[in-house]
Amino acid sequence: MKIVIDARFTRTDHHDGISRYGSSLIAATSKIADVTMLISDKRQLALLPDVPYVMINSPLSPMELFVARKVNPLGADVVVCPMQTMGTLGRKYGLILTLHDLIYYEHPTPPGFLPAPVRLLWRLYHKGYWPQRLLLNRADIVATISSTTEALMAKYTLTKRPVRIVGNAPQPGQRPRDPGAGAEKTLLYMGSFMPYKNVETMIRGMAQLPEYTLHLLSRITPQRKAELEALVPRGAKVLFHNGVTDAEYDELLVRATALISLSRAEGYGLPLVEAMALGTPVIASDIPIFREVGGDAVSYVHPESPAEFAAAVTALGEEPLWQERSRKSVERAGHFNWEASARQLLSAAEEVVARRQRKA
Repeated sequence: MKIVIDARFTRTDHHDGISRYGSSLIAATSKIADVTMLISDKRQLALLPDVPYVMINSPLSPMELFVARKVNPLGADVVVCPMQTMGTLGRKYGLILTLHDLIYYEHPTPPGFLPAPVRLLWRLYHKGYWPQRLLLNRADIVATISSTTEALMAKYTLTKRPVRIVGNAPQPGQRPRDPGAGAEKTLLYMGSFMPYKNVETMIRGMAQLPEYTLHLLSRITPQRKAELEALVPRGAKVLFHNGVTDAEYDELLVRATALISLSRAEGYGLPLVEAMALGTPVIASDIPIFREVGGDAVSYVHPESPAEFAAAVTALGEEPLWQERSRKSVERAGHFNWEASARQLLSAAEEVVARRQRKA
Protein backbone atom coordinates (compact mmCIF):
# COMPACT_ATOMS: atom_id res chain seq x y z
CA MET A 1 0.00 0.00 0.00
CA LYS A 2 1.26 3.44 -0.90
CA ILE A 3 0.42 6.17 1.59
CA VAL A 4 0.96 9.88 0.97
CA ILE A 5 0.97 12.05 4.10
CA ASP A 6 0.47 15.80 3.87
CA ALA A 7 3.40 17.48 5.66
CA ARG A 8 2.63 21.00 4.43
CA PHE A 9 1.51 22.08 7.89
CA THR A 10 5.05 21.53 9.19
CA ARG A 11 6.62 24.72 10.53
CA THR A 12 9.94 25.97 9.16
CA ASP A 13 11.52 27.13 12.44
CA HIS A 14 10.09 25.17 15.36
CA HIS A 15 7.26 22.70 15.80
CA ASP A 16 3.81 23.62 16.99
CA GLY A 17 1.33 20.89 17.94
CA ILE A 18 0.07 20.07 14.44
CA SER A 19 3.58 20.24 12.99
CA ARG A 20 5.02 17.84 15.55
CA TYR A 21 2.07 15.47 15.24
CA GLY A 22 2.43 15.21 11.48
CA SER A 23 6.20 14.84 11.52
CA SER A 24 6.13 12.15 14.21
CA LEU A 25 3.35 10.23 12.49
CA ILE A 26 5.28 10.27 9.20
CA ALA A 27 8.42 8.98 10.91
CA ALA A 28 6.61 6.10 12.61
CA THR A 29 4.39 5.13 9.67
CA SER A 30 7.30 5.11 7.21
CA LYS A 31 8.76 2.19 9.18
CA ILE A 32 5.78 -0.06 8.41
CA ALA A 33 4.44 1.28 5.09
CA ASP A 34 5.46 2.90 1.81
CA VAL A 35 5.19 6.61 2.68
CA THR A 36 5.72 9.74 0.61
CA MET A 37 5.15 13.17 2.10
CA LEU A 38 3.90 16.41 0.59
CA ILE A 39 5.71 19.64 1.41
CA SER A 40 5.30 23.23 0.24
CA ASP A 41 8.62 24.70 1.43
CA LYS A 42 12.00 22.94 1.47
CA ARG A 43 12.76 24.55 4.83
CA GLN A 44 10.17 22.17 6.28
CA LEU A 45 12.56 19.29 5.66
CA ALA A 46 14.68 20.37 8.63
CA LEU A 47 11.81 19.32 10.94
CA LEU A 48 10.76 16.23 8.99
CA PRO A 49 12.13 12.66 8.83
CA ASP A 50 14.20 11.44 5.89
CA VAL A 51 11.28 10.25 3.79
CA PRO A 52 10.64 10.70 0.03
CA TYR A 53 8.76 13.90 -0.66
CA VAL A 54 6.97 15.83 -3.39
CA MET A 55 6.77 19.61 -3.36
CA ILE A 56 3.41 21.22 -4.20
CA ASN A 57 1.52 24.42 -3.39
CA SER A 58 0.95 25.80 0.10
CA PRO A 59 -2.24 24.58 1.80
CA LEU A 60 -3.17 28.26 2.22
CA SER A 61 -2.93 28.94 -1.52
CA PRO A 62 -6.05 29.38 -3.70
CA MET A 63 -4.59 26.49 -5.75
CA GLU A 64 -5.47 24.20 -2.85
CA LEU A 65 -8.92 23.78 -4.39
CA PHE A 66 -7.26 21.88 -7.25
CA VAL A 67 -4.50 20.11 -5.30
CA ALA A 68 -5.82 16.67 -6.38
CA ARG A 69 -4.50 17.38 -9.88
CA LYS A 70 -0.99 17.26 -8.41
CA VAL A 71 -1.64 14.39 -6.01
CA ASN A 72 -3.48 12.03 -8.39
CA PRO A 73 -0.34 11.28 -10.49
CA LEU A 74 1.48 10.05 -7.37
CA GLY A 75 -0.58 6.84 -7.43
CA ALA A 76 -1.40 6.84 -3.73
CA ASP A 77 -3.81 4.28 -2.36
CA VAL A 78 -4.56 6.62 0.54
CA VAL A 79 -3.69 10.25 1.27
CA VAL A 80 -3.60 11.34 4.90
CA CYS A 81 -3.90 14.96 5.97
CA PRO A 82 -3.28 15.98 9.62
CA MET A 83 -5.91 18.69 9.11
CA GLN A 84 -9.37 18.76 7.53
CA THR A 85 -8.76 21.50 4.95
CA MET A 86 -7.09 19.64 2.09
CA GLY A 87 -8.62 20.21 -1.35
CA THR A 88 -10.45 17.22 -2.80
CA LEU A 89 -11.87 18.32 -6.16
CA GLY A 90 -11.35 15.45 -8.63
CA ARG A 91 -9.43 13.17 -6.27
CA LYS A 92 -8.88 9.55 -7.35
CA TYR A 93 -7.39 8.25 -4.10
CA GLY A 94 -8.65 7.28 -0.68
CA LEU A 95 -8.59 10.12 1.82
CA ILE A 96 -8.23 10.41 5.59
CA LEU A 97 -8.79 13.89 7.02
CA THR A 98 -8.05 14.76 10.64
CA LEU A 99 -10.00 16.81 13.17
CA HIS A 100 -7.93 17.26 16.31
CA ASP A 101 -10.48 19.04 18.48
CA LEU A 102 -13.43 21.40 18.63
CA ILE A 103 -11.78 23.98 20.84
CA TYR A 104 -12.14 26.89 18.44
CA TYR A 105 -15.92 26.68 18.51
CA GLU A 106 -15.78 27.64 22.19
CA HIS A 107 -12.72 29.87 21.86
CA PRO A 108 -12.74 31.21 18.27
CA THR A 109 -9.63 33.41 18.34
CA PRO A 110 -7.44 32.14 15.46
CA PRO A 111 -3.67 31.52 15.73
CA GLY A 112 -1.79 34.79 15.22
CA PHE A 113 0.59 33.43 12.58
CA LEU A 114 -2.21 33.01 10.03
CA PRO A 115 -2.63 35.74 7.37
CA ALA A 116 -5.38 38.30 8.09
CA PRO A 117 -7.79 36.98 5.40
CA VAL A 118 -7.41 33.45 6.75
CA ARG A 119 -8.05 34.66 10.30
CA LEU A 120 -11.29 36.28 9.13
CA LEU A 121 -12.40 33.07 7.39
CA TRP A 122 -11.41 31.16 10.53
CA ARG A 123 -13.81 33.17 12.67
CA LEU A 124 -16.63 32.84 10.16
CA TYR A 125 -15.98 29.10 9.80
CA HIS A 126 -16.37 28.49 13.54
CA LYS A 127 -19.69 30.33 13.87
CA GLY A 128 -21.56 27.15 12.93
CA TYR A 129 -20.97 23.42 12.51
CA TRP A 130 -22.15 23.07 8.93
CA PRO A 131 -18.82 24.18 7.32
CA GLN A 132 -17.04 21.51 9.36
CA ARG A 133 -19.50 18.89 8.19
CA LEU A 134 -18.92 19.87 4.56
CA LEU A 135 -15.16 19.46 4.97
CA LEU A 136 -15.18 16.21 6.89
CA ASN A 137 -17.74 14.47 4.70
CA ARG A 138 -15.35 14.75 1.74
CA ALA A 139 -13.13 12.11 3.34
CA ASP A 140 -13.46 8.32 3.34
CA ILE A 141 -12.52 8.19 7.02
CA VAL A 142 -12.02 10.95 9.58
CA ALA A 143 -9.22 10.60 12.12
CA THR A 144 -9.03 12.25 15.51
CA ILE A 145 -6.59 12.02 18.40
CA SER A 146 -8.77 11.32 21.42
CA SER A 147 -11.95 9.65 22.61
CA THR A 148 -13.03 13.01 24.03
CA THR A 149 -13.03 14.60 20.57
CA GLU A 150 -14.60 11.50 19.04
CA ALA A 151 -17.51 11.84 21.49
CA LEU A 152 -17.94 15.54 20.71
CA MET A 153 -17.96 14.80 16.99
CA ALA A 154 -20.77 12.33 17.55
CA LYS A 155 -22.64 14.77 19.80
CA TYR A 156 -22.69 17.45 17.10
CA THR A 157 -23.03 14.97 14.20
CA LEU A 158 -19.97 16.43 12.47
CA THR A 159 -19.57 13.69 9.88
CA LYS A 160 -21.31 10.75 8.24
CA ARG A 161 -17.95 9.08 7.73
CA PRO A 162 -16.40 6.53 10.10
CA VAL A 163 -14.24 8.13 12.81
CA ARG A 164 -11.03 6.43 13.89
CA ILE A 165 -8.52 7.42 16.56
CA VAL A 166 -4.90 7.99 15.53
CA GLY A 167 -3.36 9.07 18.79
CA ASN A 168 -0.80 11.67 19.74
CA ALA A 169 2.32 10.71 21.71
CA PRO A 170 5.55 12.03 23.24
CA GLN A 171 8.84 11.86 21.40
CA PRO A 172 10.52 8.42 21.57
CA GLY A 173 13.74 7.64 23.37
CA GLN A 174 13.09 9.74 26.48
CA ARG A 175 14.63 8.33 29.65
CA PRO A 176 12.58 8.95 32.81
CA ARG A 177 14.18 10.73 35.76
CA ASP A 178 15.01 8.94 39.00
CA PRO A 179 12.11 9.51 41.44
CA GLY A 180 14.56 9.24 44.31
CA ALA A 181 16.61 12.19 43.11
CA GLY A 182 13.98 14.72 44.14
CA ALA A 183 13.04 17.93 42.39
CA GLU A 184 13.83 21.61 42.32
CA LYS A 185 11.17 24.07 43.43
CA THR A 186 10.34 24.99 39.85
CA LEU A 187 7.07 24.81 37.94
CA LEU A 188 6.81 24.76 34.14
CA TYR A 189 4.20 25.88 31.66
CA MET A 190 4.51 24.98 27.97
CA GLY A 191 1.82 26.28 25.64
CA SER A 192 0.45 29.39 24.03
CA PHE A 193 -0.79 32.44 25.91
CA MET A 194 -4.24 32.57 24.33
CA PRO A 195 -6.98 33.46 26.84
CA TYR A 196 -8.43 29.95 27.12
CA LYS A 197 -5.02 28.65 28.25
CA ASN A 198 -5.74 30.46 31.52
CA VAL A 199 -2.15 31.33 32.45
CA GLU A 200 -3.58 34.05 34.67
CA THR A 201 -4.76 31.55 37.31
CA MET A 202 -1.33 29.99 37.77
CA ILE A 203 0.30 33.43 37.97
CA ARG A 204 -2.16 34.53 40.67
CA GLY A 205 -1.58 31.26 42.52
CA MET A 206 2.13 32.03 42.79
CA ALA A 207 1.23 34.51 45.57
CA GLN A 208 0.94 31.47 47.84
CA LEU A 209 4.12 29.79 46.57
CA PRO A 210 7.01 32.14 47.40
CA GLU A 211 9.54 29.29 47.43
CA TYR A 212 8.73 28.24 43.86
CA THR A 213 9.60 29.72 40.47
CA LEU A 214 7.11 29.51 37.61
CA HIS A 215 8.80 29.19 34.22
CA LEU A 216 6.66 30.27 31.26
CA LEU A 217 8.49 28.64 28.39
CA SER A 218 6.74 29.49 25.13
CA ARG A 219 7.20 32.42 22.80
CA ILE A 220 5.10 35.43 23.71
CA THR A 221 4.35 38.80 22.16
CA PRO A 222 5.53 41.91 24.02
CA GLN A 223 1.92 43.06 24.50
CA ARG A 224 0.79 39.76 26.03
CA LYS A 225 3.89 39.61 28.23
CA ALA A 226 3.14 43.09 29.59
CA GLU A 227 -0.45 42.02 30.37
CA LEU A 228 0.70 38.98 32.32
CA GLU A 229 3.60 40.71 34.07
CA ALA A 230 1.08 43.17 35.53
CA LEU A 231 -0.61 40.22 37.27
CA VAL A 232 2.50 38.80 38.97
CA PRO A 233 1.96 39.06 42.75
CA ARG A 234 4.46 40.98 44.85
CA GLY A 235 7.28 38.64 45.87
CA ALA A 236 6.30 35.89 43.40
CA LYS A 237 8.91 34.49 41.03
CA VAL A 238 7.69 34.21 37.43
CA LEU A 239 10.19 33.88 34.58
CA PHE A 240 9.32 34.43 30.89
CA HIS A 241 11.62 32.43 28.56
CA ASN A 242 10.08 33.50 25.24
CA GLY A 243 10.85 30.11 23.70
CA VAL A 244 13.16 27.21 24.53
CA THR A 245 14.76 24.46 22.47
CA ASP A 246 13.65 20.84 22.84
CA ALA A 247 16.86 20.09 24.75
CA GLU A 248 16.29 23.01 27.12
CA TYR A 249 12.70 21.93 27.63
CA ASP A 250 13.71 18.38 28.56
CA GLU A 251 16.43 19.67 30.89
CA LEU A 252 13.96 21.87 32.74
CA LEU A 253 11.38 19.06 32.89
CA VAL A 254 13.69 16.56 34.57
CA ARG A 255 14.43 19.01 37.38
CA ALA A 256 10.98 20.50 37.95
CA THR A 257 8.48 19.73 40.68
CA ALA A 258 5.63 19.73 38.17
CA LEU A 259 4.35 20.78 34.78
CA ILE A 260 1.24 22.96 34.97
CA SER A 261 -1.67 23.27 32.54
CA LEU A 262 -4.83 25.02 33.72
CA SER A 263 -6.59 25.37 30.37
CA ARG A 264 -10.34 25.93 30.41
CA ALA A 265 -10.53 23.74 27.30
CA GLU A 266 -7.95 21.76 25.36
CA GLY A 267 -7.62 19.69 22.25
CA TYR A 268 -5.30 17.10 23.73
CA GLY A 269 -2.57 18.17 26.13
CA LEU A 270 0.68 16.87 24.65
CA PRO A 271 2.82 18.72 27.24
CA LEU A 272 1.18 16.53 29.89
CA VAL A 273 2.30 13.36 28.15
CA GLU A 274 5.78 14.78 27.49
CA ALA A 275 6.20 15.57 31.18
CA MET A 276 4.81 12.25 32.36
CA ALA A 277 7.13 10.34 30.02
CA LEU A 278 10.07 11.88 31.88
CA GLY A 279 8.57 11.16 35.29
CA THR A 280 7.61 14.76 36.00
CA PRO A 281 4.27 15.06 37.82
CA VAL A 282 1.50 17.17 36.31
CA ILE A 283 -1.01 19.57 37.82
CA ALA A 284 -3.88 20.16 35.40
CA SER A 285 -7.36 21.62 35.20
CA ASP A 286 -10.15 19.14 35.77
CA ILE A 287 -11.51 18.88 32.21
CA PRO A 288 -12.47 15.72 30.27
CA ILE A 289 -9.53 15.60 27.87
CA PHE A 290 -6.99 15.93 30.67
CA ARG A 291 -8.74 13.14 32.56
CA GLU A 292 -8.47 10.98 29.44
CA VAL A 293 -4.78 11.73 28.99
CA GLY A 294 -3.65 11.82 32.62
CA GLY A 295 -5.71 9.08 34.25
CA ASP A 296 -4.87 8.76 37.96
CA ALA A 297 -1.32 10.09 37.53
CA VAL A 298 -2.29 13.78 37.48
CA SER A 299 -3.30 16.23 40.23
CA TYR A 300 -6.55 17.86 39.04
CA VAL A 301 -7.70 21.30 40.15
CA HIS A 302 -10.48 23.74 39.28
CA PRO A 303 -9.13 25.93 36.46
CA GLU A 304 -10.41 29.16 38.10
CA SER A 305 -8.95 28.49 41.56
CA PRO A 306 -5.46 29.86 42.31
CA ALA A 307 -5.84 28.40 45.82
CA GLU A 308 -6.44 24.85 44.54
CA PHE A 309 -3.47 25.18 42.19
CA ALA A 310 -1.22 26.38 45.03
CA ALA A 311 -2.46 23.60 47.33
CA ALA A 312 -1.67 20.97 44.69
CA VAL A 313 1.88 22.33 44.36
CA THR A 314 2.32 22.35 48.13
CA ALA A 315 1.12 18.74 48.34
CA LEU A 316 3.71 17.68 45.76
CA GLY A 317 6.34 19.25 47.99
CA GLU A 318 5.93 16.17 50.18
CA GLU A 319 8.51 13.68 48.92
CA PRO A 320 6.46 10.43 49.22
CA LEU A 321 3.59 11.87 47.16
CA TRP A 322 5.94 13.38 44.60
CA GLN A 323 7.73 10.05 44.12
CA GLU A 324 4.42 8.19 43.78
CA ARG A 325 3.18 10.65 41.15
CA SER A 326 6.49 10.47 39.30
CA ARG A 327 6.28 6.68 39.00
CA LYS A 328 2.60 6.78 38.02
CA SER A 329 3.37 9.41 35.39
CA VAL A 330 5.86 7.18 33.60
CA GLU A 331 3.43 4.27 33.71
CA ARG A 332 0.62 6.40 32.30
CA ALA A 333 2.76 7.90 29.53
CA GLY A 334 3.56 4.37 28.38
CA HIS A 335 0.01 4.15 27.00
CA PHE A 336 0.95 6.66 24.28
CA ASN A 337 3.54 5.89 21.61
CA TRP A 338 4.03 6.61 17.92
CA GLU A 339 4.37 2.96 16.95
CA ALA A 340 0.81 2.37 18.14
CA SER A 341 -0.36 5.51 16.35
CA ALA A 342 1.24 4.33 13.11
CA ARG A 343 -0.55 1.00 13.41
CA GLN A 344 -3.82 2.84 14.01
CA LEU A 345 -3.23 4.90 10.88
CA LEU A 346 -2.32 1.86 8.78
CA SER A 347 -5.45 0.07 9.98
CA ALA A 348 -7.56 3.09 8.99
CA ALA A 349 -5.84 3.23 5.59
CA GLU A 350 -6.53 -0.47 4.97
CA GLU A 351 -10.17 0.15 5.88
CA VAL A 352 -10.33 3.01 3.35
CA VAL A 353 -8.95 0.77 0.59
CA ALA A 354 -11.40 -2.00 1.45
CA ARG A 355 -14.35 0.40 1.46
CA ARG A 356 -13.38 1.83 -1.92
CA GLN A 357 -12.94 -1.64 -3.39
CA ARG A 358 -16.43 -2.63 -2.25
CA LYS A 359 -17.85 0.47 -3.93
CA ALA A 360 -15.94 -0.13 -7.19
